Amino acid sequence: MAMVGLFWIAEGDVYVGAKPTGLAPGIRLSPEGVIALGASQSGLYLWEDVHALTVANVPVKSLKRQVGAVRDLALGTVMELALSSGIGGAGEAPPMLRVYVEGPDDDHELTAYVAAALGYSQTEIDLSRALLSRLTEGAATMATTLAAMSEWGRAWEGGSPRRAEREALLRRWVG
Repeated sequence: MAMVGLFWIAEGDVYVGAKPTGLAPGIRLSPEGVIALGASQSGLYLWEDVHALTVANVPVKSLKRQVGAVRDLALGTVMELALSSGIGGAGEAPPMLRVYVEGPDDDHELTAYVAAALGYSQTEIDLSRALLSRLTEGAATMATTLAAMSEWGRAWEGGSPRRAEREALLRRWVG
């Protein structure tokens, strides 16, 4: 499994945001269409009916966000040590991003957890948005782009690549 931009690629499956587990919300991009997953959303939006995919609420990586994460980790550790009963706070859920699926008759709002704990670089956000737009350009473009992403995911071993490699992959997939 690896994160590349706003996408989580796991053994050939491509998700926007984090890959969902259990009843958590998620968004999978398949050759058939956009699949809404989770307890609060479900459905298949066929590519032929998807006119646009846009994303919002994407956290941008910043020094302030990094400092906040370190502060939260330190505070959580202190709280765990102070509460010897083991009833410490379970931690907050990661932020959610929103994906809007524009169809011929109406738009649908889908949600998924953010995969990058500290946010995404602005370059990765911009390239990911361009890639989402590319997926709606037509069946041939969508099929070749998703196939390239899936093929990379099946071949890749290890965690997420470094930032420069992620950006290079996104540029290649955007074409």
